[in-house]
Amino acid sequence: MLRFGTAGLRGPLQEGPDGMNVDTVSQASAGIADWLRNRCLGGGLVIVGRDARHGSAEFALATAEVFAAAGFTVLELPRPLPTPIVAYAVRALGAVAGVQITASHNPATDNGYKLYLDGGSQLVPPADAEIERCIDTVTGTIPRKDAAATAPNPSILGLPAAATITDMGEEIVHRYLARVAELPGRIGGSGDRADIRIALTAMHGVGGELATAALRAAGFGEVLVVSEQFAPDPDFPTVSFPNPEEPGASDRLLDLAERLDADIAIALDPDADRCAVGVRGSNGWRMLRGDETGVLLGDFVLRTAAPDSLVATTIVSSRLLSKLAPARGARYAETLTGFKWLARAGDGLVYAYEEAIGHCVDPSTVRDKDGISAAVLAADLIAQLKAQGRTVDDALDALAIEFGVHAGDQISLRLADAAEAAKVVERLRETPPAEIAGEKVTCVDMSQLRGQMRTDALVFEGDSLRVVIRPSGTEPKLKCYVEVVQPVPTPEDLPAAKATAAQQLSEIRAFCEKL
Repeated sequence: MLRFGTAGLRGPLQEGPDGMNVDTVSQASAGIADWLRNRCLGGGLVIVGRDARHGSAEFALATAEVFAAAGFTVLELPRPLPTPIVAYAVRALGAVAGVQITASHNPATDNGYKLYLDGGSQLVPPADAEIERCIDTVTGTIPRKDAAATAPNPSILGLPAAATITDMGEEIVHRYLARVAELPGRIGGSGDRADIRIALTAMHGVGGELATAALRAAGFGEVLVVSEQFAPDPDFPTVSFPNPEEPGASDRLLDLAERLDADIAIALDPDADRCAVGVRGSNGWRMLRGDETGVLLGDFVLRTAAPDSLVATTIVSSRLLSKLAPARGARYAETLTGFKWLARAGDGLVYAYEEAIGHCVDPSTVRDKDGISAAVLAADLIAQLKAQGRTVDDALDALAIEFGVHAGDQISLRLADAAEAAKVVERLRETPPAEIAGEKVTCVDMSQLRGQMRTDALVFEGDSLRVVIRPSGTEPKLKCYVEVVQPVPTPEDLPAAKATAAQQLSEIRAFCEKL
């Protein structure tokens, strides 16, 4: 069976309890409804949204009908929209829950079910296990009609029309866009936004329209899009995997940026909760790593944040933010992977990121990663650097001189299934290496820790390197997160420090690829 976790459900589109289908979605919704009622939240407001994947419209309708039949007031988003809209609506409207039907950046053959609770944050343990038990206790078969019914807004489940299901219309979208457009004035710098040319791809997802609207409303002059990837297309025809992190996925974007002499390139993932940034460097255009974007935006936010503000990242991200925060008069927190933890990092949170190109730049508005607001803030950073006559590489070099070179990489090994990734981690747990890339390392098994930092991951640390190895929580992958740190005593030492770090990374990458 598909198991309900903190990220909800995600799996292949197929019949049966091991696939995403109307029955699976209906049973999950009924279990969540029971869980909410058990907490005296029955009858509350539930937001339901969807992306444009295969099956999303049917799954969203089934979800809405189950909650309505259970006595909840249901507001449906008016059309396929980005995931951050649901997170925003739950928080802004005081809903008891929100559901977005999406599989984010998974292949076209998948779909998923993402749950937000009150406040617009994802759930954390033990709520996931409690909800799963409620789902397992749902008995009987919910009657449903043929999903291919052609009547306007057919009742997928064969339930009577419920007055408590209401189409939200566009007002919540307009409110969200207005808030995002204000970001540069509240957080950002002093550059000329009208002078910035932006290349953007929606990666065949649902974020293109809102991202271009938000950027233009924020005052940016030109937003140029990869036209063949702009309209939602559930088959993602131009990419092998619709994930900006995958090699080759952003090639069309970088070609457009080069051809039209853009100042910044922005790639959203299909549900627009993540944002990758491309920049022109000395060797042409390249996509920044998530850690590079994360630290740059963190520094940008902290330049104008109140004293003692909090920034946060995860155990698999760069250590650079932990050094930057106190230098800027801020506090730093570190959590397990996932925004379910980052959103709860502590009071005074002004920015959080994870290296997998997820950024929360306005936690008071969206308590989750949000690719659209991150795109606006990244473009504003570029505007400020351009006004100063500086480049992104200049800004990264300045941070390296101040805090040392922090060179990182992520090695994802795609395997046949999730069980294979777990076996590799178990083998390393039983016989951990004494050295990696010629450097002695110690191993911390995070599955043996107590409290909220317990997770299925191994952390290997040496004097200048750190490697975190864990199975992916959403895909059949083994993930290795690597960072090496080299001091930079003087600016003149920067090239040598970069070269040493690059050599170390190459050796560690070879170690990981043999796992």
